[in-house]
Amino acid sequence: MLWLLFLLVACAAAVASCARLCAAAVAAAQEPEGAGAGRGALSLYETAFLSGGPQRVGDLALVTMDRQRRLLLAHTGWVTVVDPDGQDELERSVIAAIGPHGQSPVPPVRAALAGAAPVRALADRLVAAGLAVPAAARTNVAAAVRQVRAAAGLVLLMGAAALLIMEPEPGREKAAAWFALPLLLTLGCLAIARVEAHPYTRWASPAGQKLLGRIETPRPRPARPAYGRGGRVGAYGREGADAELLTLLALHGASALPDPALRAAFKAHWGH
Repeated sequence: MLWLLFLLVACAAAVASCARLCAAAVAAAQEPEGAGAGRGALSLYETAFLSGGPQRVGDLALVTMDRQRRLLLAHTGWVTVVDPDGQDELERSVIAAIGPHGQSPVPPVRAALAGAAPVRALADRLVAAGLAVPAAARTNVAAAVRQVRAAAGLVLLMGAAALLIMEPEPGREKAAAWFALPLLLTLGCLAIARVEAHPYTRWASPAGQKLLGRIETPRPRPARPAYGRGGRVGAYGREGADAELLTLLALHGASALPDPALRAAFKAHWGH
């Protein structure tokens, strides 16, 4: 009956880890009373943070400056400064991250932007407004998920050890069935976490997710000429197309960009 000790260890690990994950998910779902009440539409950078976190904000800043011809994002994965005068703190952080030579591979720029002071300030404002999940809550959920995964591995290890010390007899099948219970508990908990708790490991709180849900995903369209009175061709209608492209990026990330050259700039080094 030594195998019962292995079963107890497996069950204890499974129950404790799943309980921790449930508690972490509940804590992450909590938000201040009145969060998001009376809040107007999200800005593009707020949308980017709530949808994809600090890295998405950096992506949006890079593409915004590229569309305004103040940066050049090459399909090779390099970024070059065209206009060294940033219009706000975030753009100045972009230029500083590129460095004094005015050119850099995209990955270090993206990494620097994720921890830049303007991005941290944006995160703090969204957390204070109850629209973003605090970093501590996100960390707790991620740690709890790792613990459940470790518990599932421990259950398999304990089950294998128990079967090895048992004599070949019908009782081995019964023991295996008992070990299947904590294994199903951990795997089921991970599956539920993937569906239910995974949004909290993104970035938006429930209130933030509601605001994101109000934003309609645009259908990107190429810039086309705008005709003025008398049929004369005016400036190319870039503004509407660029606004749709930036909204698409803020909501869904670089992989959703319709421009092949921009997608190539991200894929060249970021592995999207």
